[in-house]
Amino acid sequence: MPILAIIVFITLFFIKAGYGIFRTSKWGISIPNKAGWIIMECPALITMLLMWITGNNIYKPTILVFLGYFIIHYAQRTFIFPLLMKGKSRMPLCIMFMGIIFNIINAFLIGYSLFHMQEDAYDNKWLFSPSFIVGSCIFFIGMIINIHSDNVIRNLRPKGDTKHYLPQKGMYKFVTSGNYFGELLEWTGFAILTQSTAVWIFVLWTFANLAPRAYSIRNAYIKEFGKDAVGKRKCLIPFIY
Repeated sequence: MPILAIIVFITLFFIKAGYGIFRTSKWGISIPNKAGWIIMECPALITMLLMWITGNNIYKPTILVFLGYFIIHYAQRTFIFPLLMKGKSRMPLCIMFMGIIFNIINAFLIGYSLFHMQEDAYDNKWLFSPSFIVGSCIFFIGMIINIHSDNVIRNLRPKGDTKHYLPQKGMYKFVTSGNYFGELLEWTGFAILTQSTAVWIFVLWTFANLAPRAYSIRNAYIKEFGKDAVGKRKCLIPFIY
């Protein structure tokens, strides 16, 4: 998985994944974005629940908290986020299917790690450990940034307007992809609070997928709005990248 993440990271600097502002007819058959997101993200929820229910010591408080954190994120991502979408954007079926495959593999690896391999290490004292407390804070800060940034993007255009606008509020004061930064921060927090290798691999995958796209989005903004408008904002990580 780490090797594939590196390959994907390099590839995405040359091939822009065809969803959102980079979707073109070259990506083939597409469906409404709302339906695409729900179908693509649902397998992560289902797979994680299956991994939990077939695991060991599934009612331990720490295990339930880990499951809860994952479910909170994916419930919001699967149902709330798509249903709040505006406009008539579409998602190519090939992108949706690639997302489904990744979500199943990722949820399986994380679920197997947390509920089948490392569950004995997660006693009740874990919930009071520095790594859990710090990781939880980072996780929820990232979630708040991600949700707020999505809201900023949704409300850029007045109803009926089809123009592009440069987001300026919240985390967008520091990076051009504030929503991606929030998601990266979220999963970094989850990796810290679980201390799971499988989750750290997911963090690597999240960066490999989002960093090239954030770079392309920043370049698109510069091309459309000019360097002065974008200013010194980085593409993904404030003051760094």
